[in-house]
Amino acid sequence: MAMLLAVLLMSTRFVSDGYKVGDTVADFKLKNVDGTSISLAGRKDVKGYIIAFTCNTCPVAKAYESRIVALNEQFAPKGYPVLAIQSNDSQRSPGDSYSAMQQRARAKSYPFPYLHDESQAVAKAFGATNTPHMFVVKKEGNAYKVAYIGAIDNNQRDASAADKKYVEQAVAELLAGKPVTTPTARAIGCGIKWRDA
Repeated sequence: MAMLLAVLLMSTRFVSDGYKVGDTVADFKLKNVDGTSISLAGRKDVKGYIIAFTCNTCPVAKAYESRIVALNEQFAPKGYPVLAIQSNDSQRSPGDSYSAMQQRARAKSYPFPYLHDESQAVAKAFGATNTPHMFVVKKEGNAYKVAYIGAIDNNQRDASAADKKYVEQAVAELLAGKPVTTPTARAIGCGIKWRDA
């Protein structure tokens, strides 16, 4: 029991509570796999973003990879593109290094930016804990406010068997000018690999 508690404490010790639904998100600038820097404010034509904390190595993140691509295909033309962010420490998870990110983005033909959160500051600010961990942010004036936090859907094994598509529903409701009826759902996946202090 003491060992389990120690492991849980180690996995969460660097994570603040992070953003809650309704909070304003601080802008950030992260390096994309193509070498450019990407920020929330960098695009003026968006209505918001679907932000996916993900990685190369987690089996759950891999299982959801095609669904993240599908979300971008469905909603980027409507003003909600995907930004994928990789925050694992590459010393603890070498398969998540920047060069490995570049290789995966090329191999899978990612149609969205794949950003390297090398300092892990963005994951900490958001309170991201898992891969994948999803956030939908809505643009209000020049600010971005959190509208949804959690899982993509309710079936990590089979997309066609998911009967609750949380992210899809949240963005569709935002586009229709409606409140998000399910603003949070527990994210399931591998824990983010935090850098040792």
